[in-house]
Amino acid sequence: MTRLSQALFVSLAIAASAAVAQDYPSKPLRAIVPFPPGGVVDTVARQVASKMSESMGQQVVVDNRAGASGSIGTALAAKSPRDGYTILFAFDTHAVNPHIYKNLAFDTLKDFESVSLVVKIPLAIAAAANVPASNLRELVALAKANPGKYSYASVGAGSSGHLAAEQLKLLSDIELVHVPYKGGGPAVADLLGGQIPFAFLAAGVVTQHIRSGKLKGLALTSAQRSAALPNVPTTAEEGFPQFDSGAWVGVVVPAGTPAAVIARLNTEVVKAVRDPAVSNKLSDQTMVVVASTPSQLDEFIRAEHDKWGRLIREAKLNLGE
Repeated sequence: MTRLSQALFVSLAIAASAAVAQDYPSKPLRAIVPFPPGGVVDTVARQVASKMSESMGQQVVVDNRAGASGSIGTALAAKSPRDGYTILFAFDTHAVNPHIYKNLAFDTLKDFESVSLVVKIPLAIAAAANVPASNLRELVALAKANPGKYSYASVGAGSSGHLAAEQLKLLSDIELVHVPYKGGGPAVADLLGGQIPFAFLAAGVVTQHIRSGKLKGLALTSAQRSAALPNVPTTAEEGFPQFDSGAWVGVVVPAGTPAAVIARLNTEVVKAVRDPAVSNKLSDQTMVVVASTPSQLDEFIRAEHDKWGRLIREAKLNLGE
């Protein structure tokens, strides 16, 4: 191909992308949530999708496709048309699953393009009311004095809570037994009942119980204290400044989606997230509203992918079985 032909091809591609964006959207959008209704990702997606629908003049319909730690819905999104009418609300498992499942039907880093990071979700390290530990330092001391005696709950193997606990174990040289649950509800129920002493869960799941005093909030894995839980210290305050764990939700689209469409989607997602009606509700659930550029989310996902890959190797976790 000559230079003139190349230039003409690029010009035509740009013109085609602009033409598509000018008419976009001309029909409803599908927002795939790769987790069940009622969970953290679903909550975020429905808040954002509702505002996007108002702004774009087309319905953004949430489609829950749960299973395999988000892999089923993610695979569906990867195979969808590259026209901007299918978006995926990706969770932190988006960067973890490639290190867990050997035969994924998609490539996290190659099959998607980023739109915007929506929220970061700090984890709460919570304890049952009858546990003799009121902060993270005391948890570590208790575990050191009783190796292997204490267990902790998470919402599943490979979840952000599970990996956060494994990171803490490496940082503090303690032994804790992992008990995976099939969701935050059952984990919280056992924590409230004293059947399990500790849990590493999305902060919003335990916020009300910590406020009421039914559970102890030992620490949050956020850079700053949360206004929703002002009396719960951060992991850095508790002596672990290198503790870098937490969940997140971001919007991605199939690779090959026109750049102009991605730009429009970014504008709409950011507008929705920054709307006080949305941001206030998310903040009340201890989520940190971000709203990023596509390139910022892309860099973030790659960093998360590398970070959790290192941890899984270092901790010798065999999560695929």
